[in-house]
Amino acid sequence: MKHNVLDLNAKKTGDIELNPEIFGLEPRVDILSRVIEWQLAKRRAGTHKTKVVAEVRGSGKKIYRQKGTGGARHGSKRQVQFRGGAVSFGPVVRSHAYALPKKVRKLGLKIALSTKLASGELLFINDFNLPSAKAKDLLSVMTKLDIVNTLLIDYEVPADCNVLKASGNIRDFDVLPQIGANVYDIMRKDKVILTVGAVKALEERLR
Repeated sequence: MKHNVLDLNAKKTGDIELNPEIFGLEPRVDILSRVIEWQLAKRRAGTHKTKVVAEVRGSGKKIYRQKGTGGARHGSKRQVQFRGGAVSFGPVVRSHAYALPKKVRKLGLKIALSTKLASGELLFINDFNLPSAKAKDLLSVMTKLDIVNTLLIDYEVPADCNVLKASGNIRDFDVLPQIGANVYDIMRKDKVILTVGAVKALEERLR
């Protein structure tokens, strides 16, 4: 599989040979859904919490005698049926993460890349080196490439690189190193840009 490689002026600079086992797979919605659900579950904080009887403020003393009042046989005022009392079977602090086979995770990333390529939403750039860290330079490149809601995946993204600094003030432009490439971020963007270095690293990683 061959595909055009562009520069920052949207001009063709050459071709890149793509591995069909990574960029030529058939779309599988079921695999993409499994991986995305796994990612979103893993990132949940899980800090939701309600108070049980032992944690509610108030006395545990019986509110009135057991018999002779004509009322129900209640105990502590902290029980679940009273206003301000405990919550029955409420959520507790826990992790929502669960295991997903590594083969499924790798297959999901391959299918995500293949789906973007098949739909014409995957671009290949030789290098994405901006002359400065100004947002206007990045916006100029985005205009030339005709991209808006975009994810750039580079081989590595140092903290002091210009494109990372310039994208800080642009809401719809995200930057990731190839080691952080994932299904959720790829599928939620309209366009995905891969540098030549990132392609080689991903092919080595997903082989």
